[in-house]
Amino acid sequence: MAATRTASRTTTASAVELLRAQGMRMTPQRLAIVDEIMTTAGYVIPTNVIERVQARVPGVSPSTVYRTLERLESIGVLAHVHLESGLGYHRLDEVQHAHLTCARCGADLELSRPALRSLERLVERQHGFRPDFTHYAISGLCAACRSDGGPTQAGARPHPGP
Repeated sequence: MAATRTASRTTTASAVELLRAQGMRMTPQRLAIVDEIMTTAGYVIPTNVIERVQARVPGVSPSTVYRTLERLESIGVLAHVHLESGLGYHRLDEVQHAHLTCARCGADLELSRPALRSLERLVERQHGFRPDFTHYAISGLCAACRSDGGPTQAGARPHPGP
């Protein structure tokens, strides 16, 4: 496998090569884990990776998934983010937005990079502080939950679907 890491996208093959270069043994289980991580759209939730990989490759331990995620972060392929639902990961080549997470229904929206830059500039201009909105999700209420009224705490029943 050739390492084909580009400025725009790190592929499964290039992530595998980067891990091998760090001395990580690439077992069939670990290859399945890397494939799941690198082909998942958006952010990656460790428990979801564990479930999906265990369904395809029996015997994959959760600790192997966590170690692989941590190693991919340490070599610059992933970055962790704190979401309303817990820890998640982004591929660094996709961190061009921030997450807006509804505290009531759990909906996850993305704040575009231009909108994020405007918000960063506003905070910096008004407070002299340069924020990093990509590390934590911005919690609040989505439009549907706001229009539904009712309780605003996390864990409330989701609003009815469309």
